[in-house]
Amino acid sequence: MADFFPLSIKAGLQYLVSFKDAVNAKCSDIEPWKLIVCSAGGTFLVVSLWDFTHQRESVSTRAKKLFFRNLKRIPYVRRKIDSELGPCVQTMEHSMLEANKGMPFYTALPEKGMTREELMKTIDCYKSLGTIQITKGVVSGAVYAGISNTMEIAGQIYAKFAEANPLHPDVFPDTRKMEAEVVRMVCTMFNGGPETCGTVTSGGTESLLLACLAYRSLAYERGIKYPEILAPTTVHAGFDKAAYYFNMKLVHVPIDPDTMKVDLKKMQRAINRNTCVLVGSAPPFPHGCIDPIKEISQLGLKYGIPVHVDACLGGFLVAFMKKAGFPVAPFDFALEGVTSISADTHKYGYASKGTSVLVYKNKMYRRAQFFCLSDWPGGIYATPTLAGLQSSDSDRLSSNY
Repeated sequence: MADFFPLSIKAGLQYLVSFKDAVNAKCSDIEPWKLIVCSAGGTFLVVSLWDFTHQRESVSTRAKKLFFRNLKRIPYVRRKIDSELGPCVQTMEHSMLEANKGMPFYTALPEKGMTREELMKTIDCYKSLGTIQITKGVVSGAVYAGISNTMEIAGQIYAKFAEANPLHPDVFPDTRKMEAEVVRMVCTMFNGGPETCGTVTSGGTESLLLACLAYRSLAYERGIKYPEILAPTTVHAGFDKAAYYFNMKLVHVPIDPDTMKVDLKKMQRAINRNTCVLVGSAPPFPHGCIDPIKEISQLGLKYGIPVHVDACLGGFLVAFMKKAGFPVAPFDFALEGVTSISADTHKYGYASKGTSVLVYKNKMYRRAQFFCLSDWPGGIYATPTLAGLQSSDSDRLSSNY
């Protein structure tokens, strides 16, 4: 056995020498410049092919965009599009501007300021532009408040903290405390333990952006160069925006045509070494049915991939459905594989817009969404969310708990 490895190495070297001699003999009649050109050209083609096939968008998607982009350059097609699109745009502009008739349109700062009475009268005129009764429950997707005095109370609270900036917790400890309490309430609501944590954001889209940013950062740390988000086709468009902003690839998984929930078998087949997060909705906007979060959580555990639950729309309803007597499958931190949840407090949390809460299983995930610049000439610049300056919207949440 001791002599086996040296003999094996010697035999391997002899084979390589024989292979080299055979290649040299085969190429002896080829001019050196041709060998150089062929080698460089072949390398360039392989690298170009790799770069072409490994981009944020799939080859088919890019091919479609290229086709339609060139198609629209054809004069006849361009005229046809303009003839169809022009009237639609004009109709939209007319419908939006019609309500403004009779009101001045300010294009510059006034030379003379308004009195308090003049200002409030102007504001009342702006308020009168809206003719839809938003409290009648006829604007689904825009307004969710159903308690008449909620906004009145929130407005009173906001007036007390209008100048507060939660980005500076040392200056505004009051807003820091309220934000921390809101986050902890949401963690508890979703069956989170003492290690769960999170942040208040400006809305559901920012919550989704931050979650994807965190998982992209963690993917980079694991050596993944092209992180991929694996999500159902019914997932919120905020994930498309996250992929666009953060140079990630969003892989859409088809849904079951009968249940309208994500097809788990197809999701499992789509998992690869670049997958940085699995996504499920509770519920998604299009159909209102909850994806099989338990099974997605199990996939996350099996493959070591984080799982995000987008509960922005119904999180503040689904969390209480079991208590209300409606059977609901587990979807939150009660599942071991779930690592983050987003829920909009400005929807059925009845807070004013725009506020949302993003909570994580532990601080490791939250850390990955932070930004910190330590060598800026103006001092240390660090933000927990995308925005620099933050409003005190989180303060208004306290009126609803």
